[in-house]
Amino acid sequence: MQENDRTVHSPGVTTWLRAMRLPFLTATIVPVLLGGAIAYYQGVPFRGFEFALTLVGLACIHLGLNLGNDYFDHTSGNDEGNLTPTPFSGGSRVIQEKLIPPRAILCASLFFFALGGGIGMVLNHLTPGNVILYVGLAGSAIAYLYTASPVRIGYIGGLGEPVCGLGFGPLAVLGAYFVQAHRFDLAPAILSIPVGVLIAEVLLINEFPDFDADGKVKKRTLVVLLGKKRSVAVYVALLAVPYAVVVAAIAANLAPVHTLVTWLTLPLAVYAGKVALKQYDRIQELLPANKSTIALHLSFGLLLSGGCLGARILGS
Repeated sequence: MQENDRTVHSPGVTTWLRAMRLPFLTATIVPVLLGGAIAYYQGVPFRGFEFALTLVGLACIHLGLNLGNDYFDHTSGNDEGNLTPTPFSGGSRVIQEKLIPPRAILCASLFFFALGGGIGMVLNHLTPGNVILYVGLAGSAIAYLYTASPVRIGYIGGLGEPVCGLGFGPLAVLGAYFVQAHRFDLAPAILSIPVGVLIAEVLLINEFPDFDADGKVKKRTLVVLLGKKRSVAVYVALLAVPYAVVVAAIAANLAPVHTLVTWLTLPLAVYAGKVALKQYDRIQELLPANKSTIALHLSFGLLLSGGCLGARILGS
């Protein structure tokens, strides 16, 4: 794919915000909040400055990921070949609409990766050992290589979804927890599974509209690998995992009973599953499932964090 740096207009703030896809930063906010909430529930004093640095640092890495995906999906021809973009898939389209030059997108991506890395170094200095250094390097590598050559994780059959879940689930939650507690623990490892699974579900359901475009450039997402019918069965089955994990964590005394509040989101999960099963082959009709999955990840994560915080505040 040849780069075309010509633009119709000089990009303004609104255009750059569109390219950054800020609404998707909930994928960063949820695990950071959860890691901090679990530490607080366990009696760890809240480290406000370090929490803020963690949130901003991971947000920068996420922005680098978003912008990098736009650039590398452009160079592969993926986004150019996507004739059915939606608000949830197909990239920001700022390159395709010639609103921002591809090289500017790449430079912005590298800037945010560098900024996030710098914040990570500060956090590494404030915490024992070099744990945050290694966690940050792993997370940054996953984010950059998700669509960048030579690895292109998201193009490898069936690997993109679990790696995304790992990065925005266990890796992010445990990193945020370590910043607060200066140690690792089984509780955040287990409670990170629901948010990891749900963000993988967000990616999975968003891949259905991109089925044709991904197939053309050999981007072997789970939907391309399994086909839509089998993939929707996987999607629906995984919706049950977060609820089962919470119950298991409570039974194992790894989470307070207050985290059962997450079950209030069950109707949303059921709705998303029903829509997906019925409309998985119709792009516009599937959009309520895309939207509901994003809302499910956010609401479940906030309630899980709130359950931990509530247990500490109520002293039980």
